[in-house]
Amino acid sequence: RQSVTKDTFRQYRILGKGGFGEVCACQVRATGKMYACKKLEKKRIKKRKGEAMALNEKQILEKVNSRFVVRGVLSGGPGSWGGPVPVLTAGAGAQVSLAYAYETKDALCLVLTIMNGGDLKFHIYNMGNPGFEDERVVFYAAEICCGLQHLHQEGIVYR
Repeated sequence: RQSVTKDTFRQYRILGKGGFGEVCACQVRATGKMYACKKLEKKRIKKRKGEAMALNEKQILEKVNSRFVVRGVLSGGPGSWGGPVPVLTAGAGAQVSLAYAYETKDALCLVLTIMNGGDLKFHIYNMGNPGFEDERVVFYAAEICCGLQHLHQEGIVYR
């Protein structure tokens, strides 16, 4: 099995920023497959005493496997940086999970499957009139409940 380094990927545009770093689109050089790379800057982690959080996030991402639970690495909308969170998947059936993890001199990098379409806040405010029809609200609420159920089944409590 070949080791994964930053040279495994081509880095592209930034998808979002957060308290510990940024998320950018990336592509595996060998296959051309697109991912999102969340770079947690070591200096920021240490300054904010976030070592346990970073390790916990990696362990949770390795454990979570549900189409209703995704990370804040959605292209088209700002990122969410508090850990795995049930968010809008629009019934696409796409699973977002940790594909690779590696570190550089300056950062811990979590490479996740990428999901196009943006987050729920993006859709509420940028898709014509603000808000949704009742049927869509019920559908999205059901997806969020399914995500929370999966997290709880895995022993993960979401704040």
